[in-house]
Amino acid sequence: MPESVRSTTRPEPTPDGAASQRLMSLDVLRGFDMFWIVGGGALVGALEKASPGGVLGAIRAQLTHVDWAGFRFYDLIFPLFVFIAGVSSVFSLTKAKETGGQSQAMRRVLMRGLLLFVLGVFYSGGIKDGWENVRWLGVLQRIALSYTGAGLLYLFLPVKALAAVWVATLLGYWGLVSGMQIRDIHLAREPMAALMERTGETNAVVLYQQATNTVRGDAAIPGYNYVNHFDFRFLPGKLYDGYSDPEGILSNIPAVMTCVLGVFAGVFLRRDGMGAGGKSLYLILAGGLLVMLGFGWGLVFPVVKKLWTSSFVLTAGGWSLILLGVFHQVVDVWRIRWWCAPFQWIGMNALTIYITANILGPTGGWQAIAGRVVGGPVAGALGDLGRPMLAVAGLGVMLLFARFLYKRGIFLRL
Repeated sequence: MPESVRSTTRPEPTPDGAASQRLMSLDVLRGFDMFWIVGGGALVGALEKASPGGVLGAIRAQLTHVDWAGFRFYDLIFPLFVFIAGVSSVFSLTKAKETGGQSQAMRRVLMRGLLLFVLGVFYSGGIKDGWENVRWLGVLQRIALSYTGAGLLYLFLPVKALAAVWVATLLGYWGLVSGMQIRDIHLAREPMAALMERTGETNAVVLYQQATNTVRGDAAIPGYNYVNHFDFRFLPGKLYDGYSDPEGILSNIPAVMTCVLGVFAGVFLRRDGMGAGGKSLYLILAGGLLVMLGFGWGLVFPVVKKLWTSSFVLTAGGWSLILLGVFHQVVDVWRIRWWCAPFQWIGMNALTIYITANILGPTGGWQAIAGRVVGGPVAGALGDLGRPMLAVAGLGVMLLFARFLYKRGIFLRL
């Protein structure tokens, strides 16, 4: 959820038991999540190249996406942001509803969702390559749509009805993806390239129309499932994967349910009558159960981030609950906060840092700035240590920027 704030003082930590106030653990968890996108992953990669294999190699493997079906830590980064948006919305929308009523809270959801969607189009390149090449759906757009959908559901439905919608949506999406017929054509780059070479036809639309035979879609195969085919037919503009998009139209439906899962967690954290430590434990246990259910469901409906399958919602949502429970216990209950400051700086301005890294250079980000000082001959003189040093310097620049905004009370939060 985008939340623009300009203040002269830093936000104070939330006292234990103040369920209606902002939880410090949410900002720290958000910052921890963003850390891996804007520099942490690059640092591990640079260190692993300098010293291949071993523990760093295993960590580096977790900081890459699976090609299609499966789950690694890096596949959690995006859904964790969506989940946190749902948790945060409970606190902010409850307060907005109490102070300004239902209509004001609804306007808040719609306006902030629209703002984030527009920022997402800008982040994805805007109209610089023409209207036909605008990427209308992307990462920020998905967060915007998920937050808007979950926020409106939270405002208009009681929790039990919302739970019923959540279950029905995940089951319905499973039925849709697994049961719908598609044209017998494989809409992925390599199969399409082979088909074009074999037929001499280079227009993908023509090839699609010529494929008159139909088969049942298979979520385990990229480009050979109903979600990818739906995007190819109906999603305008630029498709990220050429013939489909990992943030396409239909997969936004279960993504909203990831945000709704965050809403459930937020409602639970605001409940009275249970100790804070007990809440942490229940979050961790619930998360563990969802992870097991997700992997179990994945045996028949694969865990695929690019389709945001129902099993992926459970798996990623389960890990999100576990992390939330751990961070809540450490930061809000035990108040062990000596390590939190850098992540809080990032988490309080995650949107600003994310977009700024893109403006600085999609392939360089914060390292592009650091490289002007420690790149070139300086990095080259250090040999194998040059890349890790550049990655550390990039992280340092990012943290200085985040700290600058935090100290001056300038926040553009998700």
